[in-house]
Amino acid sequence: MRTSRLPPFNSLRAFEAAARRGSVLEAAAEQGVTPRSVSRYMELLERDLGTEPFIRRSDGVTLTAAGREYAGMPGGIFRNPRAETDGIPRVFTSATLTADQFS
Repeated sequence: MRTSRLPPFNSLRAFEAAARRGSVLEAAAEQGVTPRSVSRYMELLERDLGTEPFIRRSDGVTLTAAGREYAGMPGGIFRNPRAETDGIPRVFTSATLTADQFS
């Protein structure tokens, strides 16, 4: 069983808005934040998911296969974010040290 950290709520909101609108600018306007804020939330989400949910283009964003899977979960990403986040295949991995490893 995978025990990943749940992405921050603002990252999930930015993802959902950008996925639905296909645009960082429109997602930012909808949420009342700057486009840089939405981009930063998307970067955090990529880190937390371990994969890239978007392909960035000059005219907007397009969902990758992982992004489509994440956006297309039944009930959307807000219904059961833990199960949906754990279901995304990881591309990046990072080592985590725990206190018991030093005992």
